[in-house]
Amino acid sequence: MLNLLVMRHSILKNSRLGLIAILVFCAGIAGKAQQKQHELTQVKFSVEEAPEWSNIFKRQLGWFGGDGIFAIPANGNDKAVGGEITLLFSDTMVGEIKADQLKPGFVMTHNSVATFRKGTVPKGSIKFHIDKKADGKPESLFIPKTARTKAGDYYWLGDGFVNQELKGQTYIFGYRIRDIKGKTPFGFEHVGTTLIVLPKGSKPPYKDQRQLDVPLFVAAKDGGEPTAYGSGIFVNTAKAGAKNPDGYVYVYGVKGPGKSLIVSRVLPKDFEDFKKWRFWDGKQWNPDIQASKGVTDRVSNELSVSEIPDGRYALVFQVDGISSVIGMRLGSSPAGPFGPIINLYDSKADLLAPKIFSYNAKAHPSLSKPGELLISYNVNSFDFDKDILLYPNLYRPRFINVKFKP
Repeated sequence: MLNLLVMRHSILKNSRLGLIAILVFCAGIAGKAQQKQHELTQVKFSVEEAPEWSNIFKRQLGWFGGDGIFAIPANGNDKAVGGEITLLFSDTMVGEIKADQLKPGFVMTHNSVATFRKGTVPKGSIKFHIDKKADGKPESLFIPKTARTKAGDYYWLGDGFVNQELKGQTYIFGYRIRDIKGKTPFGFEHVGTTLIVLPKGSKPPYKDQRQLDVPLFVAAKDGGEPTAYGSGIFVNTAKAGAKNPDGYVYVYGVKGPGKSLIVSRVLPKDFEDFKKWRFWDGKQWNPDIQASKGVTDRVSNELSVSEIPDGRYALVFQVDGISSVIGMRLGSSPAGPFGPIINLYDSKADLLAPKIFSYNAKAHPSLSKPGELLISYNVNSFDFDKDILLYPNLYRPRFINVKFKP
């Protein structure tokens, strides 16, 4: 009997210990889940306007407006000290403003760049570059010349980077745009994607550029929106200064009316070998671009993914593509998953008339101080021809600065 009692006591004791172990294990899992949830929903930061940057683009002569704005450091490293920075712009206004009045004769080109030395706010040292036609009138720097190009096509510019594994060449995404009156609400259509390749050391007007039609675009169907890559680039390599490098270049895109973020990746050395590109399909990296599946939504057609001081990744964008709100989602890797929208800033103060809107916010790590992200956003109007005369400095980038706290 005594042996049976001892055995029963031992069994009960072991059962209790097992139950405690299970509870502790489950609590650990729950704790890790809560921690994971916290990692994608919480971050301490402050935000303020950055007029020292915004005012650089409030100009009176020559280049006086442009959208887009992606920053490319010539040395290929966002964190390196010094070196030249190239800013990419899409539709660009050229003319003269006097006494807050836009003088007749202003023109629009479809892309331009600006260059300056990194390290100081470039007031006074920045140079804007626009090509010229034979008659001396302004012209775009990048004009489609590929096999798929049709007369009248033009480029808006996506993101770009210096590829340190391919002879230091600069790769820039060119969106081939075609004006199609009445077919879309905006009167234009994205019909293809090009890689514009600049040799190392190439200078404006880039007469030595190469252009490659690339299979990184899926045309829209039944009046929908296309699948297109080039909206943002994150170079996750040691040479580019990444904290946790895996050796890949991540190229982001946007898909569908819900503005879903799609992700591709490739090794830098294979950037022109499109058979080696892979696209996230929700479960794994897939060689088929048609399998691209969104990792989050409500982003803008131009955006950024950047490391923040604690090793997480900040996806910065204009909420829903066109809105007054600049948003951020936190990610646990360059490909996500990404957490809920964290509102950073409301740009309503810039919307001076009913049809003026803001769009395409993104961060610029190469222009940012340690522990901070300098963010730009664009301002435009659905009644552009009218509002540009009323507000000549309307169409230019504005900036805010986000400071992360421990």
